[in-house]
Amino acid sequence: MAMEWNRLLNAGRLCRPEFPEAPGREAYLQDYDRILFSEPFRRLAQKTQVHPLYSHDHVHHRMIHSMETCSVGRSLGAGVGQALLAAGRISPGQVLRIAGHVQAACLLHDIGNPPFGHSGEDSIGGWFAAQFKAGRGLAAHVPADRQAEFAHFEGNAQGLRIAGRLEMARREGGMRLSYATLGAFLKYPCTRQVRDAVCSGGPAPYAGLKKFGVFAADTALLDEICAATGMIREDAGWYRRHPLAFLVEAADDICYRIMDIEDAGAVGDLDRADVAAVLEDITGKPNREDDAAMPLSERVSLLRALAIGAATSAAVQAFMDNYDAIMSGEFDGDLIGASAKADAFAELQRLSVERIFAARRKTELEVAGRQVLHRILDHFHGLYTDLAACGWDPAGLAKEHSHWAQLIRAVDLDLRGVEDACTAMHSLADFVSGMTDRYAVKVRDMVSGSLQV
Repeated sequence: MAMEWNRLLNAGRLCRPEFPEAPGREAYLQDYDRILFSEPFRRLAQKTQVHPLYSHDHVHHRMIHSMETCSVGRSLGAGVGQALLAAGRISPGQVLRIAGHVQAACLLHDIGNPPFGHSGEDSIGGWFAAQFKAGRGLAAHVPADRQAEFAHFEGNAQGLRIAGRLEMARREGGMRLSYATLGAFLKYPCTRQVRDAVCSGGPAPYAGLKKFGVFAADTALLDEICAATGMIREDAGWYRRHPLAFLVEAADDICYRIMDIEDAGAVGDLDRADVAAVLEDITGKPNREDDAAMPLSERVSLLRALAIGAATSAAVQAFMDNYDAIMSGEFDGDLIGASAKADAFAELQRLSVERIFAARRKTELEVAGRQVLHRILDHFHGLYTDLAACGWDPAGLAKEHSHWAQLIRAVDLDLRGVEDACTAMHSLADFVSGMTDRYAVKVRDMVSGSLQV
């Protein structure tokens, strides 16, 4: 059974499936605007991509990375759309829809990431894991089958929670993005419980099961999106990826691999000559007479642009080469890994692991970031514990504990919907993961009594 483009490009909106498109304002354009103007997206400007709390003006943060990814994603979508049109697989009007939904999903793809980059995810998850291991406080009241989704905190799942639940006044459907955009966004269309049951401690049998992308509380949203787009459901409760999710993943891979290397050259973690050499593996040496006289920084910029173009073309070709397997849900890989540029990108990954992720300053700041997040989580866990003792009544909490009432006002903490241990844990994770790097430091200083005034 193959997925069908007429369903995959469903322009209906989450929780409002019959919402009509306005002339000249297709769903993917509205999706893009709703994401772009949202507060969670704005906060990405102060969230780490790779180098936390860096003062260098040209080092990437999450917002710039997201903008660059959506640019590459649009090119990928347009390239695949034109190839599918030429092959007679889609109608002319679907070319722009493919490009537009990929672009919007790329803009959304990192919106759930916490402060301090991927180390922030690990730090939040590690704090929850320690609570469950100790069995103290609220952790003792979280069902065993729900604990893993907190102990392995996942920015992808938090992203769906923001888009489909928290943003836009917490109305039903959140931002109410289109089914097609949300389907393309779902890199891991499964819950942690389902993933663990399928994998049973072994390797994931499918690319979409390597991590989880949906919290148990949002399972109904997952089912609605996947049913609306015709994504293939397996009996165990997980779904085969939306074909456009592979393009979103490829855009992310292209941008962060290439731009991380360029950033490393800018901050001195790698020699720019080494950066130029590895980029040449992707694109080849430019045929320019004045190349020898070009400053090395300009040469790296040129090679970066050429490498992005070459990788984009290779990913489009990989999509078309694996088209039947992608549409039937059988493709178990990633487009860059299946492309002619696979070896060159493997070298980029090796350099990242050995020279960038292990850089001394980055490591020092990640250690500091973990302590910042743990200090905040420790303090606010006390607030939620006392809220539970007051029967989950914020008014009762304010009456019994005036210091917590002051703290709630100081950070504008939203306690709506907190009614048991699981919703309290989600609220705590929402609060901390939504912080920017610098705001997290400020809140840590405030609760520690060292805030500079």
